[in-house]
Amino acid sequence: MRLVTLEEHFTISECVHEIDPGTAKERGYWSRDQPYGVLSFLEELLEVGDKRIATMDQFGITVQVLSWDGPGADLIHGEAGVTWAKQVNDRLASIVATHPDRYAGLAHLPLNSPEASADELERCIRQLGFKGAMVRGATEGRFLDDPIYAPLLARAEALEVPLYLHPGIPPKAARDAYFSHLPEPLGFFLSIAGWGWHSDTAIHVLRMALSGSLDRHPKLQLVIGHLGEGLAEMLTRFDQILTRRLAEGTARTVREMLLQQVHVTISGFAYPAMFETVLKTFGPDRILASLDYPFVPLEGATRFIRTLPVTSSDLEKIMHSNADRLFKLVP
Repeated sequence: MRLVTLEEHFTISECVHEIDPGTAKERGYWSRDQPYGVLSFLEELLEVGDKRIATMDQFGITVQVLSWDGPGADLIHGEAGVTWAKQVNDRLASIVATHPDRYAGLAHLPLNSPEASADELERCIRQLGFKGAMVRGATEGRFLDDPIYAPLLARAEALEVPLYLHPGIPPKAARDAYFSHLPEPLGFFLSIAGWGWHSDTAIHVLRMALSGSLDRHPKLQLVIGHLGEGLAEMLTRFDQILTRRLAEGTARTVREMLLQQVHVTISGFAYPAMFETVLKTFGPDRILASLDYPFVPLEGATRFIRTLPVTSSDLEKIMHSNADRLFKLVP
């Protein structure tokens, strides 16, 4: 069966090296000489040619939807950041063009320049053929609920493309309060894949619901990974505590907003009990396959997806047809 995976990463060394390493370190990125973190996967992130295609063939992956990984345009201000993001997107378009039946792309946006981000999203969709955009956490401490991003949300809504909310390194104040003064690398990993990333994305989604962003853009569709970043388990609590305190005039509950505007990918979380909760909460029409390449072992991750305890029609939805529809992968 066709398998489409949605959170599959790449990087370009020369683009990363244009970013000031001191700025990247201050933002919380690992230094280039650290013996752990993303650098241990650098070879796989850089390789977007025959070797990656061979790996996809080995594990039965039909299409990877590629997204940027590493320090990005949010570390560069002004026109320089816009130019840098365009460079990354143009390079990604060239990569997709080498294997157009195997790759698709998500735009990388210069989020320090919100209006330019909306324009770059439109350029990427209309001219480069991309399928949406990925946003990696907060930019200068602001999530997408900030009013400055209203033009971007409106443009995504008008273009009918999803925004994939990926975890980002938590802002410095959060890192200092929650993840400092622990033995390294434990503090580092707690701040990212151990917990910080997932709570960061969950808060991002909840802020968009509570701020009214989702109500103001009711056709906007969001995608989050890692089996929903823990949101499925908390929906009842959200309605108990948050829904009854929403601003007067809000027609939907928090649960309704999330179930109508959020899609969930598996993203390497091969956890049967967690999947069962997500399936019962979001339903099979809002769950999508994803592997988080190259950060998880592909054999176990692909086997988990192919052997999900669902009907054959629901498995088809999760493996490809939900993604084909949402990201417009099939004409």
